[in-house]
Formats: sequence, C-alpha cells, structure tokens
Amino acid sequence: MFHPRRTLRALLLPLAAGLALTALPAGTAHAASTLANGGFEADGAGVATPSGWSEYGDTGASFAESGGHSGSHRLSHWSSSAYKVETYQYLSGLTNGNYRLTAWVRSGGGQKSAYLALKNCGGAEQRTDLPVSASGWLRIVVPVQVTAGQCTISVSSDANAGNWINVDDLTFTSGTSGTSIKGADVSSLAKSEAKGGVYRNTSGAAADPLAVLKSNGMNYARLKVWVNPADGYNNKARVLATAKRVKAQGMKLLVDFHYSDFWADPGRQDKPAAWAGHTYGQLKTDVYNHTYDVLNALKAQGTTADMVQVGNEINGGMLWNEGSTSNWTQLAALLNTGYDAVKAVSSSTTVALHLAEGGDLEGTRWWFDSARSHGVKFDAIGLSFYGYWHGTLADFQTTLDDAAARYGKPVFVAETAYPFRLDSEDAHENIIDTGGELVGGYPASVAGQTRWMNDMMSIVEAVPNGRGLGAFYWEATWTAVGGNGWDPTDAASGNAWENQALFGYDDRALPSMSWFRHR
Repeated sequence: MFHPRRTLRALLLPLAAGLALTALPAGTAHAASTLANGGFEADGAGVATPSGWSEYGDTGASFAESGGHSGSHRLSHWSSSAYKVETYQYLSGLTNGNYRLTAWVRSGGGQKSAYLALKNCGGAEQRTDLPVSASGWLRIVVPVQVTAGQCTISVSSDANAGNWINVDDLTFTSGTSGTSIKGADVSSLAKSEAKGGVYRNTSGAAADPLAVLKSNGMNYARLKVWVNPADGYNNKARVLATAKRVKAQGMKLLVDFHYSDFWADPGRQDKPAAWAGHTYGQLKTDVYNHTYDVLNALKAQGTTADMVQVGNEINGGMLWNEGSTSNWTQLAALLNTGYDAVKAVSSSTTVALHLAEGGDLEGTRWWFDSARSHGVKFDAIGLSFYGYWHGTLADFQTTLDDAAARYGKPVFVAETAYPFRLDSEDAHENIIDTGGELVGGYPASVAGQTRWMNDMMSIVEAVPNGRGLGAFYWEATWTAVGGNGWDPTDAASGNAWENQALFGYDDRALPSMSWFRHR
C-alpha cells in the first residue's frame, strides 16, 4: 500500500527494556476537557508530533500525513524497523460519567499489538484492538466510565518492521456502547452427545458444553428447527429438550425456523415433505401452525423463545417456489404469517429476518426495500457474515450500518465463524482447509479465530445509535463425531466444520471462547 520510506526522527523518550507504554511522563500531555485535533488537520502533512498530541517511545514512527478518512490528513504509525510507540492526549476537568471514544482506523496487520485505549480514567483501562483492514476504513469505539475527572486517550502500536496503522476522526463524547448478544448456534449438540461426543473444559475434565460456554461468557443460544428431518434431530422434540438446558444455564434462546426438513440457505429452500403439494393458501396455514406449535410448546415448558428467525438465509425467499422473491406478495404474506404466530405466543419475543452475504450492500438494500414496500413485519435484522466468502470487514460495516439506519431496526450477526486450524479430524474435507481461503491478517489458529470474533464484535458495537446487538458464532459444538455429519439423510456423512468449532480436536474448550467476554 502505503508509505514512502521515511527518515526516522531521533528517539525522544527512549524505552527502558520491557517497559509498557502505560506510564506517561507527568506534565508532558495536553490537558483540556475536550479532545483537540482529533482529525489531525491542524498542522498538515509530514508533522512529526500533531498539535494537541504527545508521543512516547519510538516517536519517529508516529506522525501526521496526507490521506485522511474525511479530511486531508491522518495519524499514522509506521517504521522500516521494529517499533513501539504511543500517541496520546490527556484530558482533565471532565465531568464524571460514561464516555466513548470513536475513531476511524485502518491496519495492515502483523503487529504484536495495535489498539486504542482509554486509561487513567479512574477505573480499569479499556482497549479496542484495530481490526485488520488494509483497504477500507473501519469505525471502532472504546467506552469508559470516568470517575476521576480525567482520562488519557491513547493510540498504541507494538509492531514489526513495516507494520502500519492509520487513525483519524477521533471523537470523545458522553455515552455508552456495548453489545447484548454473545451467542452461539449449538444445534448440532444433541446429536453429537447421542453419538458419543465428549466436551471438556480447559483443564481437560469432561463437562456440560453449555456450562463451559456459559462460564466463558456466552449468554444466548441459537437452535435451528426442521419440520421432520430424516435423522430425528433438530425437530420440535429435540429443540424443546435442548431449550431446557439452555434456559437452565441462564441463557436466552433464539429459535431459527428453516421451514424445511433439510438445510435452508440462499441456494436451497425446499418445502418439508409433509407440505409438498400444498397450495399457497395451505402453506400459509402450515407456517402459522408449525411456528405456533413449536413456540407454544416452548412457552408451556417455561422456556419461551426470546428471539425467533422467520426463515434462514432467505435471500431468495423460502418455501420455493411459492415463497420465492420472484413473487414478493406471496413471500411477504408467508413472512407475516410467521410473525403473527410468534407474537400470538409471546408479544415480547423479537422477530428477526435473516439474510446471508452480509457484505452485499446493494443486495441487502434490495431485499429489505422490497420487504418494506410489501408490508413485511419484523423487529430486527440478522446477517450472516463469513469473511472468507462475504467481502471485507469494511463491506460488512457499511452494510450493517446502512441496514440499521435505513430501516430503523437493531442488527446482529446471525452467523459467523473462523477456523483455528486447517487440517481435518475426520475423513471429510473441511469447507475451509487451505491458507488461500483465509482472510488476510487472520491465520487459521486459536489466535486468529479469537481476533476474528473480537474484531467482528467491535464492528457490531460501533453501529450508530446503539443498534448493534451482537453476534452468534455458528455451530460452536459441531466437533468431529461419527454419525453426526452434515447430511441428516446419510449417517456416514462427515463433518466439514470441526476446524471452526470452539472445542479443539482434543475436545477441550478453546481459549478463543474469550470473545464471549467482549463488551
């Protein structure tokens, strides 16, 4: 990309060996009650120390230059040799309360660490890592509670030679952020356990996987429901049983209706066998009765669904061909029938509509514009976003932000995942199994998996007006267990997903579960 070779300035504040960039020299920082020069426009390009800011460490690696997000200039960290630098601004005279730092950032990745931080604010330091995004700017936020009337805003890099970041348009304002959904789809769990699957905590002791997930911060479970699947799993009875376990852990429940006996997605929306040959009018009754039946049974056993998806990845509609997007009038009526059934059981249950291809701005707009023009009712928007299929993180942020603003609804990641390794534990080829399929800057490792989820959550958290709800990790418990393959009609089918689960090949909980503790 990026920088011409620069002549490094002399080190102004040499680092003692091993010294972290947290202890700032007293009296050297800018002190004010408002952030100064957050757009780095005060001085122009080539400025060694931007006005209002101070630097610590390898200061030659911190500078203002041309190429801003909204204006003409930006802050950059870069050096032709390894560096460790902090660009910071000290604010005093603050009214105690909740604040949030917002910034637009880019990063080529590869650093030991690169993050924004709010510290010395009276409580624990708050950090947000910079996602890897070499081409597109991303907006991230860092919330903090100020209790000491002061706060230090920090941009920090601990980087290898040639690593770079750009930061621009920082604002520090009152307000809060955070996400309410730290969820996972665990639809495969019941069958896995029935076929001998074992789950272990980080110490290696066998444990209830839901308890392990909950102890790591998961607060929401997603369960798909098929009408009459060939293997007898993911049906009403199995969903009811697993829902009891979910609620016993104190977690919330999302029920994902596929309206099929098999996987429903953008390329396949097959009617259940029991509904084959039904007229369009009968299909509306089928949707209502099936939705009501499952949800009412959940309510009767004390496990009312907190959220429901009417359809799964319905980019092309559902219940083909009657409910195809080629006939929006009929599709809208089917969706509204599902909505009405949900609300008849529980008026407080959130109804979401779920599309795949979360980086497709125009496709998402076309679909929801069509839904809105046909009077489709919904409470929230869920988007699948797999970085190795659906575009860049910048594409996804643009689509997510647009959907939240355009339709005035909360948004969430209905599905995402990332591999922690590339090889397969069973004989079935994994869906993602080569380095060329990975997202740049995110290796197939526990660290890469963790970073993907944390960076994804940072994008959701930054959705304006608090409309970013959170994310569901897809099939966290789908480990390689004989008989629990992808095809419910074929007991010998294998699992193509075990390298993207949140339990390793030794059945132990992976440290990447730490993403559930994201704000």
